[in-house]
Amino acid sequence: MTQKIVPNIWFNRNAGEAGEFYAAALPKTKAHVAMRYPDELPPSQAGMEGQPVVVDVEVDGFHLTLINSDDTYRPTPAISFILNFDPLMFDGDADAARAALDATWDALSDGGAALMPLGEYPFSPWFGWVADRYGVSWQLMLTRPEGEPRPFVIPQIMFANAVEGKAREAAELYTSLLPDAGVGTVIPRPTGGVMFGEFHVGDQWFSIMDSDIAHEFGFTPGVSLEVRCEDQDEIDRLWDALSAVPEAEACGWLVDRFGVSWQIVPANIGELLSRPGGYQRMLGMKKLIIADF
Repeated sequence: MTQKIVPNIWFNRNAGEAGEFYAAALPKTKAHVAMRYPDELPPSQAGMEGQPVVVDVEVDGFHLTLINSDDTYRPTPAISFILNFDPLMFDGDADAARAALDATWDALSDGGAALMPLGEYPFSPWFGWVADRYGVSWQLMLTRPEGEPRPFVIPQIMFANAVEGKAREAAELYTSLLPDAGVGTVIPRPTGGVMFGEFHVGDQWFSIMDSDIAHEFGFTPGVSLEVRCEDQDEIDRLWDALSAVPEAEACGWLVDRFGVSWQIVPANIGELLSRPGGYQRMLGMKKLIIADF
């Protein structure tokens, strides 16, 4: 699939271990170290020399990036990942789809915690929500085969607390900024806001919802959305439209008006960082300037 947005997940010095865990726990998944820390690092990153910087995980063609850093941030259920066990993926065999879901649930639950127990719900005959041993949230759903097919992995963005009721506004903003994007199905709540909604960027799908429950968590850089840009003009345009918290701007990272963290980076960021001194130059930037690498 063409993937304009790559979710990034923050790990506390164990992204390599996590990549191996996901490769074993998730169906059709592989992982590899994409980049390692250079031999010369600032004092704040001492001890990370030669360790992975990022680990790429591919789940049935969907890419996730695991960031190997420190304990500054952790993922929260505000951004989770729906795993869409569609019987059509199993030659129409609902029993095979459910068996694969159960096996994945068992693997992700090992050392984790159920947020919604595995069972039957009005929206799915078999569903569960689990935070794995690293705090990453997964929603495992047995999908009814009727209707338009969706990818296996669908990130879900939940708007709660101070931004409750902003799900549709956010989806409309994001799709106005990105190519070949649009808002799909939106099911409103009787009390206002979005019970369930979705938007797409190309053939990549996202789910949105509003939650009127008071949660002890919200959006953090523990899960960020990386947009890979074709040129400096696209970086400038997205940065100007999205960045709403000046003090959060660093190394291509920003926070939007809803609290969601983004990374606005060149499509060839790996090559730029591999240049002599490229990583250190990035550390001194807020918005990334391709010519300055």
